[in-house]
Amino acid sequence: MRKSLLLAATAALLLSAAAPASAGDVDCKLTFNLSGWSVFYKTASGTGVVTCDNGQRLPVKISTKGGGLSFGKSKIENGTGEFSGVDDIRDVLGTYATAEAHAGAVKSSKAQVMTKGEVSLALAGTGKGWDLGFAFGKFVLEAR
Repeated sequence: MRKSLLLAATAALLLSAAAPASAGDVDCKLTFNLSGWSVFYKTASGTGVVTCDNGQRLPVKISTKGGGLSFGKSKIENGTGEFSGVDDIRDVLGTYATAEAHAGAVKSSKAQVMTKGEVSLALAGTGKGWDLGFAFGKFVLEAR
């Protein structure tokens, strides 16, 4: 639990540093489930829901793809994300650039910050599985 809070706080700090001064004023959050595997090539898929403080709600499909030196299998349940730079809920859709280093066994925690133009997304979650390595790639959100 303490490790999850530390990772989430780190992600939030990185997100605030990465967010542009002219960021949008709509507060949007993502809840999601994601599972995947990696053997040099890393892939995962899942679903989630984006909700915003202006009442907008959007079910989304999530896919990730990338490459690097990465091995493992993982599953994240009840992950969370926080967006910045959003003017409308549709701003969250699209492809985000990612880079990560990861290591975990049985239960692991993860925090990651990614960007798509002026929109940034900070993810945090705990999961099951095992993984080791680093990967670069993309994180895609599409409307369901």
